[in-house]
Amino acid sequence: QVQLVESGGGLVQAGDSLRLSCAASGRMFSSYRVGWFRQAPGKEREFVARINWSGGSPLYADSVKGRFTIFRDNTKTVYLQMSSLKPEDTAVYFCAAKLSPTGNYEYWGQGTQVTVSS
Repeated sequence: QVQLVESGGGLVQAGDSLRLSCAASGRMFSSYRVGWFRQAPGKEREFVARINWSGGSPLYADSVKGRFTIFRDNTKTVYLQMSSLKPEDTAVYFCAAKLSPTGNYEYWGQGTQVTVSS
């Protein structure tokens, strides 16, 4: 069983930076993929970025490309470094994991709120 816990959300101003963390517990394999998603009020949840558990093959949504970076360190934590934040980045951010590159994300965290004021 995999458990994911996000942290690092908060209230920032437009143009600021923020780093979100996703701490994983349980057995993680190199084939796992970890992604960040977000959901703004009244909107569908959308993909933000993902990375292989090995740390390779990052992929970003066009809306965050060049501003957000997904990476992991030697601990069981995946980060989302967010820069040049915009009010439209305001959302609850979730991390998720799946067992293989294909298929649906099976494990989800509880989410962390990011609010960007103009």
